[in-house]
Amino acid sequence: MTSLPNLVPEIEALQAEFTQIRQHIHQHPELGFEEVGTSELVAGYLRQWGYDVHEGIGGTGVVGVLKLGDGARAIGLRADMDALPIEENNNLQHQSKHTGKMHACGHDGHTAILLCAARYLAESKCFNGTLNLIFQPAEETLGGALSMMNDGLFERFPCDAVYALHNAPGLPLGFFSAAAGTMAASADEVTIRLVGQGGHGAMPQLTKDPVVAAAETILALQTIVARNVPPNETAVVSVGMVSAGEAANVIPANATLKLSVRATTPEVRVLLKKRIGEVVHGVAMVHDMQVEYNFRPLVSTIFNSEAETALAKQVISELVGPQNIIAPGRKGGLGSEDFAWMLERRPGCYVGLGNGTSGPTGCSLHNPGYDFNDLAIPYGASYWARLVQAYLV
Repeated sequence: MTSLPNLVPEIEALQAEFTQIRQHIHQHPELGFEEVGTSELVAGYLRQWGYDVHEGIGGTGVVGVLKLGDGARAIGLRADMDALPIEENNNLQHQSKHTGKMHACGHDGHTAILLCAARYLAESKCFNGTLNLIFQPAEETLGGALSMMNDGLFERFPCDAVYALHNAPGLPLGFFSAAAGTMAASADEVTIRLVGQGGHGAMPQLTKDPVVAAAETILALQTIVARNVPPNETAVVSVGMVSAGEAANVIPANATLKLSVRATTPEVRVLLKKRIGEVVHGVAMVHDMQVEYNFRPLVSTIFNSEAETALAKQVISELVGPQNIIAPGRKGGLGSEDFAWMLERRPGCYVGLGNGTSGPTGCSLHNPGYDFNDLAIPYGASYWARLVQAYLV
């Protein structure tokens, strides 16, 4: 790796050690709320370095606390730990040993980065205040952050601000993505069940065909973003599951659709909920059938606060130069993150960390060929270290 002078030298020297830790976590992926081994590994290292360790928060979450000096301020740094139910498909020596599970989103890297920073900060003792390291379960289900908060995260471990990072395939190594305002989309899930009247495929006039109604619903839903969402706003309505029937010559009695709905502002989120309901019930009425409709809110947009983002960008600029900070774009789609729950309760900032542009590290997230870039560990850990030093002065 080409050394950049403003990365923390002591952290750069730890890269090989924390690469091994990252690859060990990668080989032993655990799904949301099943991160027992990962939590034990994290807790063990934190205790070894002198942190006050709290386990079982929100299920399998871990918080490490280190207080130095008489500073009154407290900062929280979050890393997610869970893997995905995906079968890994690559030729890595450290590929997953657990069938049907892999770290396809880089949470193994996020955990290793925060551990690396934790060690440096404990050994250097270069801040004044309280550091709360939050190792979160179940980010992929968009429920782990809320589970920790419901278990008293911020009451037990007060934070004046919270920060998180996520690796970004396609962004070159040594680059960061950061901006105040919306950084990730809201995510909601819709389930629609159209209940008609089944019958013989040769006598459709005696049925109320939910398959035709489902097809019309799918097409009508695609007009919402095109014709109801303002052109300068961004939203997605994606039908990800269609289920109906079992035989070619039988018209089924019902059909089920499941949707992923995403928006970048609260106003558009409300609009999507309203219009989806109107479209679904309107199509059902036209086809003379009943509809069961469930709109399930999952997580709101990630909104970076101004002051905390300004500090993050200042730290990043000092590490890699202002030319290596880019504003978040939408080329990668409208991803969501349950760190949004924490940012609803505390001011803070969520940034992207360059993971590379080619090979497994440039591969899209949630892809069986993806891998976290171990060369990114010193960049992420140096960012955490300098951020803590800047915040807890």
